[in-house]
Amino acid sequence: MTQDTLIIGAGVAGLFTALKLAPMPVTVITARPLGRGGSSVWAQGGMAAALGADDHTDFHVRDTLTAGAGLVDERAAKILAEGARDGVEDLVTWGVPFDRKADGTLKMGREAAHSHARILHATGDQAGAAIMEALVTAAQKADHITILERVVAEDLLTDDDGRVAGALIYDVARERRTLMTASRTVLATGGLGGLYAVTTNPVRAQGHGLAFALRAGAVIRDPEFVQFHPTAINLEKDPAPLATEAIRGDGAVLINTDGKRFTLDHHRDGELAPRDIVARAVEAEITAGRGAFLDARAAIGEDFAAKFPTVNASCLDAGINPATDPIPVAPACHYHMGGVKTSLDGRSSVPGLWAVGEVASTGIHGANRLASNSLLEAVVFGARTARDILSYDAEPLQDVAAPEDRMALPSKPADPALLQEMRESMARGAALLRSRDSLKATRMVIERLGETAIADDRLTSGLLSTLITARMIVDGAIMREESRGAHFRTDFPDTEEAAEHTEISL
Repeated sequence: MTQDTLIIGAGVAGLFTALKLAPMPVTVITARPLGRGGSSVWAQGGMAAALGADDHTDFHVRDTLTAGAGLVDERAAKILAEGARDGVEDLVTWGVPFDRKADGTLKMGREAAHSHARILHATGDQAGAAIMEALVTAAQKADHITILERVVAEDLLTDDDGRVAGALIYDVARERRTLMTASRTVLATGGLGGLYAVTTNPVRAQGHGLAFALRAGAVIRDPEFVQFHPTAINLEKDPAPLATEAIRGDGAVLINTDGKRFTLDHHRDGELAPRDIVARAVEAEITAGRGAFLDARAAIGEDFAAKFPTVNASCLDAGINPATDPIPVAPACHYHMGGVKTSLDGRSSVPGLWAVGEVASTGIHGANRLASNSLLEAVVFGARTARDILSYDAEPLQDVAAPEDRMALPSKPADPALLQEMRESMARGAALLRSRDSLKATRMVIERLGETAIADDRLTSGLLSTLITARMIVDGAIMREESRGAHFRTDFPDTEEAAEHTEISL
């Protein structure tokens, strides 16, 4: 099965890239029915865009650099901020119903670490779902796009010249594994929150794309930087429902069981401080036995249901009325800042492979992602990646093959019991607070699980990729002997003066 261009993943990044590739024929594969199952549709906060009368792209760049704690590529940040207008116009053309004021102009909200109100919402807290719905409709109508649902990528193919040449896939409906060759392959596989016991992502988001890229020879950059959202709703659900940062942008505060507002003890910006600081503040209150609650009663009150219908529904299901009750919250794994190292045009270090969206490390997020930059990145860099692919002169592939060890493994996801043990270990030792001892303990668990899976004949294609990616996070965190952004080492609490990237490759 041969394709000209193959995109693995059908979230915002994958679909936007596919649409911008017109008229080049492109095949998009997705493990789930189109528009369902990925993290994009769960995005509540919105999309950052410096389009307000009092705002400027330079301010957006500055805020991105500050949040990223010294590791943001300023060129990438400028491209991101300056590309927002075109990206928004494309989305509006495809039918995204961004919220507007009475006069028809775009309505802007405020989120943490942004100096200005520049967050575009759609239907309140349903921006991801609204953007996905529009892109799915546009992709289904596009003559140049072929969409294959319930097709699982298991690894990347390479040829004798070391180029990426498509993917080893498993067709769920036909129960058949096959090689799908392509002269141009795009990873748009999303994030890895499912590696942790508490996450706001779908559990199946386990970072397999990073493992695929590593095994194909690509460089993985800064895998240790995992962002924990400070206000997951603490209902002991898996995954945890999210209380969008926009609620704090509208004035809600964080309090403990004594009713004390505690974030100002940690940062002058309080609830609107960078996410890593707020998350650690929330964790400290919980660890001290005082609990943490998001209090929107005074700031939002009876308007809560209309402004944040998704959050409101999650709360009401648990018997909590946000208009009258504080919402119990806790940090949860939310976003991965590291990823496949790419150029500013989405190219990986391996010929024939591009990466877009959360799986990519474009240089934008550094050590800590600025809120609502993720959807914008998917759009702006999806367009740049498409332009680069359209200009790419692909050479004929030579003797394409899949990794031999992969072919011997069953086409199945990770064993549930082994996966859960790994998720709990990652949450204990490689999450919000880390140390050499905790990281080494987690690495030992990962190694033991791999050995157990082999001994018990439980090693599958899904588990192999999951363990590889978890190991990269732990190894990167051990290598970084400092605290920076979302990476906090209790044994190295200070930040080094020189900001350096971590790179992992085979």
